[in-house]
Amino acid sequence: MNEFKSGFVTIIGLPNVGKSTLLNNLTGNKVSIVTPKPQTTRDNIRAILTTDTLQVVFIDTPGLHKGRDLLGKRMSRNILSAIEDVDIVLLLVDVTREMDGEDRFVIKWLSTNMKDPGEKDFKPVFLLLNKIDLLEDKKRLLPMIDSYKNLFPFKEIIPVSALKGENFSSLLEEIYKILSIGPAYYPSDEITDQGEDFFISELIREKILLFTHQEVPYSVAVRVTEITPKQDGNLLYISAVIYVEKDSQKGILIGKKGTMLKKIGTKARETIEFFLKKKIYLELSVKIKERWRSRENILKDWGYSL
Repeated sequence: MNEFKSGFVTIIGLPNVGKSTLLNNLTGNKVSIVTPKPQTTRDNIRAILTTDTLQVVFIDTPGLHKGRDLLGKRMSRNILSAIEDVDIVLLLVDVTREMDGEDRFVIKWLSTNMKDPGEKDFKPVFLLLNKIDLLEDKKRLLPMIDSYKNLFPFKEIIPVSALKGENFSSLLEEIYKILSIGPAYYPSDEITDQGEDFFISELIREKILLFTHQEVPYSVAVRVTEITPKQDGNLLYISAVIYVEKDSQKGILIGKKGTMLKKIGTKARETIEFFLKKKIYLELSVKIKERWRSRENILKDWGYSL
């Protein structure tokens, strides 16, 4: 019988390579929001996978990029904090695009940051070649594998489909080999350690990202201001504020006669009800916080420590 092992595994990569999809489908639960837009993930998101022989705490991270405003720099620091004291790092790359300068930026980032202080060897890094379900000719993987092998000493290189779950069993087997024997850190039925208010705010932000365009999605922050059980616990009243930076963004978010805000609210309420298994009354409002992404006092107040 296999001995029980446990540990922490961080997922990194460029924006939009499928990190959140990998996290959700590996654990079998939607913990991290997913949209087609880059930089959907702003925070480190933890999801817990527990089996008879293994408990892995996976950490989803924002896409690797050069932060331009204070929020972007905070997101970059989030990634650095997520690789500290973890057992394995998974680098996810998109095999449907050719390697370019952004990928080389990631490799340089790995070479700079993947050694613990005082250690000679790199922390174990797995290269996951994602979206293989979209490749008609799998032979294209071979030169890609050779290119990456020459750039960094990856512990393992595994082609996967985060969307379809291809090669997940092989990935988990290799993770098991490296992790140490140890106890479970969380109860077996726990799927995340994120707070309920954070999860709700992310589900609301997901709908904003899906239904708005241009600069609006990236200028939005969502803060849950109240969660109150009503009607003897049969109804959950939730109030949330959507912050934008400009009056024009507020107008777009509200929409003509409030149609956009109503659409966002309806879809967010349906999703929240599905996950919480409760009837929800969701009240949304929109407020302006000029240049909030570059104002240190606001970022600190909202939990974005710098």
